[in-house]
Amino acid sequence: MCLAVPSRIVEINGNVAKVDVDGVIRETSLMLMDDARIGDYVIVHAGFAINKVDEEAALQTIKDLKTFLAIESGQAGIQHD
Repeated sequence: MCLAVPSRIVEINGNVAKVDVDGVIRETSLMLMDDARIGDYVIVHAGFAINKVDEEAALQTIKDLKTFLAIESGQAGIQHD
């Protein structure tokens, strides 16, 4: 199963961006995007940014994933923000 987590672009150098994935910085290719900007949230698949996501949806998705992971690990009572 593949899970795409919204990632915020924090730096762009040519066709390569550094993205913040909940505090972890990774590099991703922008070769499939023609309008990506610093601050945009993107979905990354197999190392490529493939789609932009609006900030509200991105933040809600990240919150939901944290809740799901807390439930899966038996820590449902722990608040993650």
